[in-house]
Amino acid sequence: MQFMCLIYSAPNSGPKPGTPEFGMFMKGYGDFTQTVKADGKFVAGDALQGADTATTVSVRAGKAETIDGPFAETKEQLGGYYLLDCTDMDEALKYAAMIPSSEFGRIEVRPVMVWDT
Repeated sequence: MQFMCLIYSAPNSGPKPGTPEFGMFMKGYGDFTQTVKADGKFVAGDALQGADTATTVSVRAGKAETIDGPFAETKEQLGGYYLLDCTDMDEALKYAAMIPSSEFGRIEVRPVMVWDT
């Protein structure tokens, strides 16, 4: 079963680029990615550009409308994701707790809906 791990954190809440702490933080991401790949759990994953690059689309009365920025106005922003293939939610939560941003942000874990076609 696939699980989406959505990585949320407030801007500037983690280690600052250019510091030794940031290097260790990024190493943590590399190590985590290698772990889930070695364990056969990795399906996909990437970081996202900042929320200031987002555009939100909605259609109302048949007309597409766009607004700059993310849909929700919150302190924490979606910064990336991992798509993992785990046996159940408990296993997905175990891996989500290993994602480095879980120490200063939040990881939302959701099962992926599988549509029968």
